[in-house]
Amino acid sequence: MAMNIEQARLNMVENQVRPWEVLDGRVLDVLGRVRREDFVAAEHRQLAFADLCLPLGHGEVMMKPVVEGRVLQALELLPTDSVLEIGTGSGFLTACLASLAARVSSVDIHADFTAAAARRLQNAGIANANVATGEAVNEWQPDGLFDALVVTGAVHAIPPRWLAWLKPGARALVIRGQSPVQQATLLTHEGAGRCREETLFETDLPYLTHAEPPQRFVF
Repeated sequence: MAMNIEQARLNMVENQVRPWEVLDGRVLDVLGRVRREDFVAAEHRQLAFADLCLPLGHGEVMMKPVVEGRVLQALELLPTDSVLEIGTGSGFLTACLASLAARVSSVDIHADFTAAAARRLQNAGIANANVATGEAVNEWQPDGLFDALVVTGAVHAIPPRWLAWLKPGARALVIRGQSPVQQATLLTHEGAGRCREETLFETDLPYLTHAEPPQRFVF
């Protein structure tokens, strides 16, 4: 039986995302408008609205809808904000961010991800998002500062260079810690290199390349 796309989308928003304390009307509206099924691999289309992390390749995954909702809500994006996304992945969260903010810059280490995401964003009519290929943990450098930063993979520790990309008052949402119990952490840049931290919820995501925990040798 073919999936009823619109009913599945409504069920995702109302029965998964909203009960997980996502109550921001703008966020719920975006998750109900952006066509998530167009951002997953064809073989996973029937699972586009499931409460699952979907594989993307290269050991990466697309976050669960509930996590995407919590991330978008925590950032409290304004229509005038500029956003940096580290980890483009499928491009779905990029599209959601672009629907909430003025402009989005997204970077991913995998060229096939960025190429596919750029096509999906264009097909979705998203014109205020730019996608680049680069290694953001140690090498890639953005042009300018941002009102918000979101990282779609986990890190063992937050690279200090990322915090230098934030404007005063900017928010950063990073999944940090030791798998399988990682913390979604919201950092608010208070100026003079200081950030206020708040732990929001626990989750578990694959680590970004070069952001994994150091190897422990057992003798």
